[in-house]
Amino acid sequence: MSRHDSAPAGVADAEDVSLMARTASGDMTGFEELVTRHQALVAGTIGHMLGDNSEVEDLAQQVFVRLWKSAKRYTPRAKFTTFLLTITRNLVFNEIRRRKRHASVPLQSDPEAEEMQLKDEQSSTPDASLLERELQRAVESAIAELPETQRMALVLRRYQDLSYEEIAEVLKQSVPAVKSLLFRARTELRDRLKSYLAN
Repeated sequence: MSRHDSAPAGVADAEDVSLMARTASGDMTGFEELVTRHQALVAGTIGHMLGDNSEVEDLAQQVFVRLWKSAKRYTPRAKFTTFLLTITRNLVFNEIRRRKRHASVPLQSDPEAEEMQLKDEQSSTPDASLLERELQRAVESAIAELPETQRMALVLRRYQDLSYEEIAEVLKQSVPAVKSLLFRARTELRDRLKSYLAN
């Protein structure tokens, strides 16, 4: 995870809070800096939660629109990234529920992405590259099958390297509840990926 370049967490958070204050007063430059600092965190979380890239850009944009709108009401009670990820969580959960209601034919995959995969194949031995992609797809598909709260806990821990306390803040759960969610998610994943792990 890009933990705000190499700045210590406290310093980075103070900078975020200051940028939010500038945003609240209508300073577009301050807001743009916040977007630049955190778009990888937001887009990465959304991508891992949804398991595809079709909606990532649009949802990430919505997260930052909400951030802009809530700037005046923002009070730095928790870390700024926790606040930002809470907005992300709400939008992602809404999108997951919307998809369940409108389950339909999957969207066509991006032809450019397919083209890139073909180029990648030539750069490493086809067997290794194929197995790696298959495993990666199996992991992503197993994560996508998890209940949304377990999935979010796992994504924040595994891909964004958040502490149990930070995850608890984002999910509005206690730390023991988060540990239990992660335990259940990992057990479920191990179960689903048994055939791959056995090799």
